[in-house]
Amino acid sequence: MLANHVWSYAGDNDRSDISSTFVQPFVTYTTKTATSFTLQTEATCSWKNEEWSVPVNAIIAQVLKIGPQLIQLKAGIRYWADSAPGDPEGWGVKVGLVLLFPK
Repeated sequence: MLANHVWSYAGDNDRSDISSTFVQPFVTYTTKTATSFTLQTEATCSWKNEEWSVPVNAIIAQVLKIGPQLIQLKAGIRYWADSAPGDPEGWGVKVGLVLLFPK
């Protein structure tokens, strides 16, 4: 699980106050062939506006070697369980490429 909280305590009076929490609980299962199955959320709460953004992701990832370079390719689906005004709604797709540099 990853989490953080950001809030303002000083600064210009013409800027809005900030009080925002980010929580990313996740569970991942990795096979012997380096395939990973992940279920996670990336929930954000704006306490000043009392608004939540809660996308839920289901992701499949695979570690591969191209020449000497290890990479991870991943793809998944995203569903917005709750959305603040201006956030996406409904379903989406999440894709990624990660360069890996193990020691």
